[in-house]
Amino acid sequence: AVHEGQVLSAQEVMVLLQPLFTQNSRNLVLFLQDRLSIDDFTYFSESYGNKNPFQNRVNKLLINLLQEILQSSPSSLVLPAVDCKATGYLLNVLQESGDWKLTNLTNLNISQLEVNASKPNLLVVQLQPLSSDLKEISTLEAIAENDKIIGRVTMDLQERGIHFSVIYTAVRPSRISRRTSVVAELRRQLMAVEEEDSVSYPPLNVTTGNYTCILFYASNFSLKANRSVLIDLTNATFLTQNVDISASECSDSNATLSLKYTKPVNGISSLEIRFLMTNKFYEVSARKWSTLDSVEIVQDGEKFAKFNVSSISAPAEYSFHCQLVGTSNLYPARLVPSNNEAKNWDVFISELQIQGFNIINNQFSYASDCTGFFTPGIWMGLVTSIILLWIVTYGIHMIMQLTTNNRFDDPKGPALSVPQTE
Repeated sequence: AVHEGQVLSAQEVMVLLQPLFTQNSRNLVLFLQDRLSIDDFTYFSESYGNKNPFQNRVNKLLINLLQEILQSSPSSLVLPAVDCKATGYLLNVLQESGDWKLTNLTNLNISQLEVNASKPNLLVVQLQPLSSDLKEISTLEAIAENDKIIGRVTMDLQERGIHFSVIYTAVRPSRISRRTSVVAELRRQLMAVEEEDSVSYPPLNVTTGNYTCILFYASNFSLKANRSVLIDLTNATFLTQNVDISASECSDSNATLSLKYTKPVNGISSLEIRFLMTNKFYEVSARKWSTLDSVEIVQDGEKFAKFNVSSISAPAEYSFHCQLVGTSNLYPARLVPSNNEAKNWDVFISELQIQGFNIINNQFSYASDCTGFFTPGIWMGLVTSIILLWIVTYGIHMIMQLTTNNRFDDPKGPALSVPQTE
């Protein structure tokens, strides 16, 4: 039995899933999304009427179950959830176990997939990432597309007569309930000061010997080739770490983070992404600064795309953090194409934090944020305040220049004569 609001640990989840590992037909399909919460099923299914994104049988059963629980509850109900670390723990346990045949489905084409029903099979389906522009309608469309993928994969397996069980989960939650007592304590927190439980996965680190020379983290790391092919590298980089970083280089003045992926999507055999950083001394500030100079993308060892980077620098002792980094003009830190091939790529990185020099204790140092203290709103407020202060000052000055009469007419005496010079 679980209680309302309870967050199940990885060990508790393994106990609940134990029957799936002991049944006769041990075929398990794991649908892995970048973020998901229980509230998404009830929220999106009720808020948009006919635009309900959940149409396949698996999600409909879950929605009906959740609605029955909510309707039978005498008061407001907070459903239990699963710790975000449990997903990574589950994958590690299943991958380390020799009983499972692990198959990663990236192109979602299972017509040519060979499944030996006599042996346990684990099929991991990487779903498309949800939109990160905070627009609910975009999130709705992304969930609807993933719902179609789930329905297509499960229907294909059923038509082939394969008995299977389904797990639909995500790397991190999409909705986090905040208690009133906690909201007052919220403040800007980066990975340098966050608690361990608040991070769904650790950053990627490059080591030389026993020392870490590069740290890299992002909550969403995605590319789009030719404006159409979406490549989500978040899970492969940080969760499963299915990435080759052996070509990365470190020195006191230069650092290169090389990320090599094999068949990230259908149609691309290899993909390498390089982050080139320098550490220089600047006489104006009388200190060293680390700068991300350029980002390079090499597709299939032939197509070379290069981006110049703007506004990504920090003191050499600090790390750099920015909420949004990419090719869009709306992002505070931009990747500007410097050759024709780069114009075919769109890059999106959210919650980027990177450090290539002076790493202590294998942890990020204090982060220099790309968002300045003087935002456009602050500048507008300052300019408006200065104008109003000038008007008030001018008004007070004019009032102080007013003079009163020092002589008055006496009705019993002669008329008062005031020369024009006065």
